[in-house]
Formats: sequence, C-alpha cells, structure tokens
Amino acid sequence: MDTIPYKTDESEIKRMYNNFVQRVRKTKTEFVRYLMPTINWEDRFIAIRGARGCGKTTLLHQYIKLNLNLDQSIIYVSLDDVYFSNNRLIDFVDDFVLHGGTHLFLDEVHKYPSWSNELKSIYDNHSELKIVFTSSSVLNINKGSADLSRRVVVYDMDAMSFREFMNLSEGSSVSVLSLNDLLKNHLSIANEILMGRKVIPAFKNYLDYGAYPFFIEGTSSYAGKLAAIVNLTLETDLPAVFNMEYRNVFKLKKLVQYLAVSGPYKPDITKLAAQLEVSRNTLLLFLSQLDSAHLLKLLKTDKGNESILTKPEKVYMNNSNLMNALSAAPADIGAIREVFFFHQMGVKHKVTYTPVGDFFIDDQFTFEVGGKNKTFSQIKQIKQSYIAIDGVETGMGNKIPLWMFGLLY
Repeated sequence: MDTIPYKTDESEIKRMYNNFVQRVRKTKTEFVRYLMPTINWEDRFIAIRGARGCGKTTLLHQYIKLNLNLDQSIIYVSLDDVYFSNNRLIDFVDDFVLHGGTHLFLDEVHKYPSWSNELKSIYDNHSELKIVFTSSSVLNINKGSADLSRRVVVYDMDAMSFREFMNLSEGSSVSVLSLNDLLKNHLSIANEILMGRKVIPAFKNYLDYGAYPFFIEGTSSYAGKLAAIVNLTLETDLPAVFNMEYRNVFKLKKLVQYLAVSGPYKPDITKLAAQLEVSRNTLLLFLSQLDSAHLLKLLKTDKGNESILTKPEKVYMNNSNLMNALSAAPADIGAIREVFFFHQMGVKHKVTYTPVGDFFIDDQFTFEVGGKNKTFSQIKQIKQSYIAIDGVETGMGNKIPLWMFGLLY
C-alpha cells in the first residue's frame, strides 16, 4: 500500500516529533502540580492557562509520559517554533490527522496570531482528535475572534502552594486540606505534619523562592530568572494578547516596580494615573491586565459583577517571590504575610475586602493576618473570625498558623 504523502514539510514534522519525544523521556514524574488530577483529560478540547514558569509545559509532558504511548499518533508542538512563522497550524494538523494522529498538545498558543479561528476549525473538522493547549494566563478564551467558549474546557494554573513546595523540595507527600478541615482540626493536622519536620525554616524558604518549580534548578539564580520572566511577560505576552504599544509596556514596567516596593497598596487612582501620565480608566485597565498575568492580585469589595474599571480597595503582588525578585530592599514582613494569605487562599476561595479585618472569605469568614502578638481586638465582635498567625508551628482555637493556609491546593 502506498504511503500517504505529506503536504507539509515531513523533515520539519520529524524534527518537532523527535524533540518532543526526547523531552518527554527526560521528564520526571515523581512530583506533579496540583492541577494534574483535577483535569478531566477525557474532554476533547482542553485549555490550560497560567503564568510563565509555573510548569504548564512540564504538566503536558508528564501527562503524556504517565498516560499515553509515545507513538506517532501523539504530538506536542510549541507555536512559537519558527516553523509556524511561515506555515499554518491548520495545515499541519490536517496532515497529522491524515497520518493517524489522535492527540494534539499545543504550547504557547497566544504566540500564534490566528489561534482562535484555526483551533475552532480544527476542533470542528476533526471529531476524532483530542486537543490540549496551553497559553499565557492573560489569554481570554471568550474574546478570540472565534467563539471557543462553548467548545473548550478551561483550567487555570497558579503559582505553587507551600504544600507543593514541601513535597517537591523534600520528596514528601503532604495532602491537600479543605478549608473546613483546616478551621476545625488545625491543631491535630499540624502535629501530624510536624512529626520529623521543621516547618518554619521551610516556610521562610518558600516565601523567598518557592512559588515556581524552577527553584529546583538552583536558588542562587532564582530571583534573576523570576525577574526575567516578569520582563518577558510584560514585553511579550501582554503585547501579544492586547496589541499593546511599547510606550504602554514601559509604563506597565514602571507600575509593577512601584507596586513591588509599596507592599499592599491602597491606591489613589488619580495620583497614580498622573504619575504614569495615563487616564484613570487606562490605569485601571493596566491593573486588570497585570492581575490576569498573575503579577498582581486586586482586592475588591463584593458588589456583584464589577467592571474591570472598578477601583480595587487594595493592590497586592501575586506572591512574595515577586516582591523579593523585583525590589532591592527587603520587603515588609507584614506585607509578605498578607500577600501569602491572599495568594494561597485565592486559588480555590473567594477573597474580598472587608472594612473590619484584612480579608473576607467565601462571604462567611473574616481573617486578620499578623505576627505572634496579633490579637482579636479588631474583630472580636465578628462571628466566624480567625487570625492567621505567623512565626508559630501550632495554633489554638481560632488562631491558626499562617503556614497552614499553604496546604489548601
């Protein structure tokens, strides 16, 4: 039987396939990110969004290595490969399916200009094909030029939790906690985790360099790598998605640098907009874009579906590692504590502003965050109020060790 000829360059396909196979074979699978077991991999069209450096590519390779056979029915390609600068993805996939392809894994989709139209056509034309793609966290699936919202299942991957950091750095297997279990049983859970482990030094390390899995490559270069990732996000990812002019990229850099050294910031929008020489609405749009890029977290009141042009009550860096990487001066410990709590809690829970206390969780729980001497004086009249307390291994009653809020995902 005659072989079916390739329309696209067969040598290029072989190059990408061979590179993919080598990378998968080298991929370690002892530790996997929290998102792996939450994805329904049986869905035919899956999107995984996340910040640079959080482990999206590794997650794809791990899934393939653990669950699929490495044959030519499977391929992984990155859409920032030079091949796709002069060749259409849709033609590549047509050939792949024609030659028996069943599983397509795509990386860096936001780098490919016509991603939404071509992915829609690929999905509609190849009902036998399973598609998984990753993209920057800033990509809005619903706002591409083609409507993918009814077709694709979207998962968001955040930076690592303290639990994941312990498991990766120690080779341990600390399990995910529910918030209810933590609130009711934190003392017994802490005592179990603390057997044979000093958790406070590990927690301090996490705050410095534990939010992204590439810390395993070496901690001395970690801050420089993270700063470079932030720079690429601002110079490449945001402009690719939002068609941003370079003068605005420069203003975004200035804004991020300012917020990194300011700690939790209660913004004076008019004053800050004047400093950046932009309008109020443009500044609020910048903040929203940086939030979507997982560089900032915006704390807002709970008043229903608010516009992105609604002023946040406070602005935080996404995680404490960013504060350390982007600021020459040591970050304020109070700021670090609040950033940690907001980040870890916000992955699975609704976090909103409260005028009494620091954070309001799931429209139910009020939290203050502080050091060993923090008291209930500010929230003593509030039902279901708690203190997340730093610098202690175990808590008591409604005082819960801050580090334990890093066990929620």
